[in-house]
Amino acid sequence: MTEMNLTRVSELSGAVLDEVDRAVVGKRESLRLVLSGILAGGHVLMEDFPGLGKTLAARSFAQTLGLDFKRAQFTPDLLPGDITGSFIYDQRSGDFEFRAGPLFAGLLLADEINRTPPKTQAALLEAMQEKQVTVEGRTFQLPRPFHVLATANPVEYEGTYPLPEAQLDRFLMRISFGYPTLDEEWEILSNRMARQREEQELRRIVDAEQLLAMQAAIEATAVDESVGRYCVALTAASRTHADVLMGASPRGALGLLLCARAYAVVDGRDYVTPEDVKAVAVPVLAHRITVKPELWMSNASGRSIVESLLRTVATPSAREHLAPGPAADSAAGPVAGG
Repeated sequence: MTEMNLTRVSELSGAVLDEVDRAVVGKRESLRLVLSGILAGGHVLMEDFPGLGKTLAARSFAQTLGLDFKRAQFTPDLLPGDITGSFIYDQRSGDFEFRAGPLFAGLLLADEINRTPPKTQAALLEAMQEKQVTVEGRTFQLPRPFHVLATANPVEYEGTYPLPEAQLDRFLMRISFGYPTLDEEWEILSNRMARQREEQELRRIVDAEQLLAMQAAIEATAVDESVGRYCVALTAASRTHADVLMGASPRGALGLLLCARAYAVVDGRDYVTPEDVKAVAVPVLAHRITVKPELWMSNASGRSIVESLLRTVATPSAREHLAPGPAADSAAGPVAGG
């Protein structure tokens, strides 16, 4: 595999974001978070109302990252075998052969993932956790890299099935795009008129091998012990908050650290600051928190709880961050389930 330094990773990340920004207007910070999740080796859930660019963002990242792209439209009648693939009887050979499903891709767009029943949603669990699929007792390895970018409508939206906690926990980040400003919305319209067609082709910035090299290079990012302990403190505090039924697990703390490292590199640095942790805290932790059911009529949510923790948990004191040294935590492996 090609080796790559962090400076080169930052340059390529900026080029990827510039290219995707041509298609998904005005969502630079959300796109930066999505790219950070991919560089951290994880899967990303994009949850928002229809028509806000979630599917377009997934397609755009697949084009710019040079990944084999497949799309699965999740519907109420979708079966697990439609995602993983199944054995088909071949009359010519007189034997059953495995017909791979859309899961066998570098980047799978799981479109409207919460419009299919939990049984079919569960077909993704092994793939997202173990990077493999087991069908009728036989195990098949998925390609590397393998990432799931899933889109979902808010759970209050008609015709949706809430994702179970085990499924949500497989996503390293959950991100919302939100509505564009008036100027951004006009830019979307004017860009469409200027190109005179619906489709928009983006340049490929890297390929699958280069993406793997970028992900490997992230491991060299320096993390001071105080920043690592800040990740732990935020996650632990989510378990003792008065409004919380179930807080984030140690997997959440690890995801916080890994995403903060990737976010720092995308931002052009080879070390992590507390501000990087704060930037990724809501996307990484909010969906791992279960609010007490009696608070369903209040404004309590995973997001509001994480935001309150960011205000109350002590931030590490300002200190000079130098080049990677002995304190650098470069040994953290891939996030569990991501």
